[in-house]
This record gives sequence, C-alpha cells and structure tokens, in this order.
Amino acid sequence: MNLNDFGLGTAALGRPHYINIRKEKAGPFQLENFKALGKQVFEAAYRKGIRYYDTAPGYGLAEALLLDWVKEKNDPNLEVATKWGYVYTANFDPKATVHEIKEHSLEVLTRQWNFSQQLLPYVSTLQIHSATFETGVLQNQSVLNELARLHTEYGMRIGLTTTGHNQLEVLKAALDVHINGKPLFEVFQVTYNVFDQSLLAAKEELHAQNKRIVIKEGVANGRVFPNVNYPNYQQAYQVLEKLATQYNVGMDAIALQFCRQTMEPFKVLSGASRVYQVNENVKAAEICLAEAEIAALKRLAVDPELYWNERKLLPWN
Repeated sequence: MNLNDFGLGTAALGRPHYINIRKEKAGPFQLENFKALGKQVFEAAYRKGIRYYDTAPGYGLAEALLLDWVKEKNDPNLEVATKWGYVYTANFDPKATVHEIKEHSLEVLTRQWNFSQQLLPYVSTLQIHSATFETGVLQNQSVLNELARLHTEYGMRIGLTTTGHNQLEVLKAALDVHINGKPLFEVFQVTYNVFDQSLLAAKEELHAQNKRIVIKEGVANGRVFPNVNYPNYQQAYQVLEKLATQYNVGMDAIALQFCRQTMEPFKVLSGASRVYQVNENVKAAEICLAEAEIAALKRLAVDPELYWNERKLLPWN
C-alpha cells in the first residue's frame, strides 16, 4: 500500500467540536482522554505509513499535541504543515456558540508563528489559514513581506488554504502575488471532492507551475455518506455505494481515491478523528478507479455556491 500521496489533517483532533456530520454522538468531554485519543490517531496514521501532518493553532490543542508527538517520534521523515490566522475561542466548552475568530494581521502571524516554530525542524510549510478577499490578506504588504522573510530564514514553503464558493478566484489571485520578483505561494490546500470539483479548472496551471496541491475535505465533511437530510444526493449515494461494494472498501475510500486520481495532488488529507476512520480512509491507496467510474463520479458535481451554502449550515458537533 503506497501512502505517499496521503496526509493526516488534525482539524477534528484538537477540539471537541468541528464542522462535520457525526454518525455517533460524542460522549462527555474529558480533556486527558481527548489528548490521548488525538495521539492514538497520530500513531495509527504513522503505522499505516503516513508521514505528512497538517495542523494549525486554530485547531485548539492539535498543534501542541502534534508538537509533543513528533518530538517523541524523532523521525526526520515526518513533515508538518501548519497555518496562521484563526484563533480558537471555544475553550473546549460544548455549549460555545463561537468556536474560532479569523484575523489575518501581522500581529497574529507573529504570535502564532512564535509557538509554531517549536515544530522545527519538521515544519515544511506555513500557510495562511483560509485566505479570502474579505480579509485583504493577499494585499497586506507587511504580512506578505513577513511570510517571504520566514521563507528565506527557515526554508519553509509558504502556502494558503481556501474556503468558500469563490476559492478558485482566491487561488488565482494568490498565484499573482510576487515578492522581490518571485512567486510567494508554493502550496495550495483546497477543498475538493465529488461534490465541489471547481479545483479541476486550475489543475493544469498549478501543475505547470510546479505547485503543491493539498486536498482537504475529500469526504465533504461527511456528506458523502448516506444521509436522509440530503435527498439531493441520493444518486450520489447510489454511485458511491455501488463502487464501495465492488471494491470492498468504504465510501470514504472511494471519495478520497477520486480526489487522488483526478487531481494528482501532492497530498490528500484524511480528516479522521478516530483510529478506525484512519484505517478505513487509507484503503483508498489499495484501489484504482476505472475511467468510466471516474466519469460517473465527475457527474456528481454540484454548483459550488450550493455546496458552500450547505456547508455553512453544518453544525459544530
């Protein structure tokens, strides 16, 4: 099983709530048990061969947990990508109504990097967390200059993650950002799955410019699994279930392998929050979808605005 194309995202491992659809109800929150579970998932991914871990200060405890874990592993093959720009505010309160606040300021970049740099020498990538036109971060020269300085000082790749129905436009704008005549951004972590396939329009350009493409939300925050609340996806569920049965894997493995084969990315991230989910996700590496099957999955694409409007309604749970 070749897992070179897969990584582990830690968004659901450092805080008790995340934007997703759960099959099981979460039990009472106990901090020490939660920490132990996070490290178990790190370890399960490692045992399966995953060496790329994506984290962020905005993911609650995830970055600190990962810091402890990578120091314990002491494996030079580990590669960590982190981000800056979101501040976690829920403080592990199950009743919190505000979980995070976005701020793409130089002050937040400096403060969060001061902690994140403890992950050196494992940090290969520093990313703007959810770059949008609204925050003006792609025009904030002081921030861009600091990112360029950090790239030079630490040899890190500078990247960004995108979110929203116009993520393709944000990506294209980022490709035009140059500092001292050189492109600033080398890594683009973008939502891509069987429902939102807008990234396909930028695939050739990103590959031509030798950019790292990292796929997030490959299972659409759980929407690829059958759910009576989404009757509009009944056809998609039938296609995914048929392929899952045929290949003897879960629907998540089909969805992730679709991302891998159609985008040919640097990494496809698993967002697993349980060990069994890691084990199921990595089965994607065992299969190869036929051309006709890829075509059938491509027909499941929906309008990006519809996709993101649905995502906004997903609860934190």
